[in-house]
Amino acid sequence: MSKAATTKTARKPTTAEGACVCGAVRFEIDVPAVWAWHDHGATTRHAHGAAYATYVGTWRSRLRVTEGEDNLSRYENAETRTARSFCTTCGTPVFYERPRAPKMVNIPRALFASRTGREPRYHLNLTESADWEYRGEPLGPLKGFPGVQWERPKRKKPREPGGML
Repeated sequence: MSKAATTKTARKPTTAEGACVCGAVRFEIDVPAVWAWHDHGATTRHAHGAAYATYVGTWRSRLRVTEGEDNLSRYENAETRTARSFCTTCGTPVFYERPRAPKMVNIPRALFASRTGREPRYHLNLTESADWEYRGEPLGPLKGFPGVQWERPKRKKPREPGGML
């Protein structure tokens, strides 16, 4: 047996750490995550107070709550059989579980400080997107407000002389 084969050590999986806003709940997952997506559904929009939420999915066996498990509260929707857990101190949505994938846990991507090994490439529930959601319209800088971009209103066409009122 070669020297390289005898000194070979088992590699530990790399982890990504995450936390709620106040830091009371902390967790880690083994990376890479299984997948990542943007959820435009009405329920997710309401739960996050945003146009959509970006999630990272991981196997339940690859998730560890490292601090504040007692700070988690759970809401189960009897109709959809989904469950959402959130921090009881700051209200941050932390975990989202679906009955179609009982061995997986979905975590808002924004809760991770580092990369998770997956980039969001999927969009779910686009038919439920809010009509006010940004759709890639051209934006320009708002004069006098550094860092603010805005969608310029469309210019009205001038009326032709002698046209009807």
